[in-house]
Amino acid sequence: MTVWHIVIRVLGAAGLLCATAAPGLAEPGLAWTGGNPPPMLRLAAAPLVALNAAPRGGLFADRQARDLFAALPDRGALDGIAAGEPVRARLRDLIARAEAGPAGYDAVQGGARRPPPHRPTRMTLGDIFEWIDATPGQHHAIGRYQIIPATLRRLVARAGLDPGTRFSPAVQDRLADMLLEDAGFGAVHRGEMTRADFRLNLAKVWAGLPTPSGQSYYHGIAGNRAVMGHDSYARAVDAILGG
Repeated sequence: MTVWHIVIRVLGAAGLLCATAAPGLAEPGLAWTGGNPPPMLRLAAAPLVALNAAPRGGLFADRQARDLFAALPDRGALDGIAAGEPVRARLRDLIARAEAGPAGYDAVQGGARRPPPHRPTRMTLGDIFEWIDATPGQHHAIGRYQIIPATLRRLVARAGLDPGTRFSPAVQDRLADMLLEDAGFGAVHRGEMTRADFRLNLAKVWAGLPTPSGQSYYHGIAGNRAVMGHDSYARAVDAILGG
């Protein structure tokens, strides 16, 4: 067993949960950000939310797992997000804390019985899709933003990325920026969407983020729960957006 496979097993045992999916779905993945989800993000009209079968930020099974994110619970504005960073980068940092934890760009769904042969950042998009196709029936959420296959394929097609493109941090950030835009980043920046609506849209995409109730938008579905309080979340997002 390689060190890489040991890391994946440890993360799975710790409860570092992976991306989003609805009841009955075979994959965790990303939820649509408003209204009726498009066909590529829909199965039997159910939003895609995170599963507890494997590790991901919003779905910790016990307190020990939550300790991985000790900075996240209600302690005022969240720490560690540099005030001088570009707005999108700071939003990505906040989301990554809830989704990938210390594994960062190399995070893999801990419930994957057959993990990828290499760290995700060392693989090309083609390599990742080959791994997905060769390992049906298991979870495949991957990377800092825990993207599932259907969402990954959609984003890659939209971005016009070649299969030979490495799944590098820069590429992962680019895909996350597309999801931020889908959630209304541009609209809130232009004053066409309220910050409250934007925060809720983000919570509909990433199950580790809380709704105004303090719970995950998918709370109770396969063990989903938010990993931070809503007050802390709201203050952090508002501070990132500038005020």
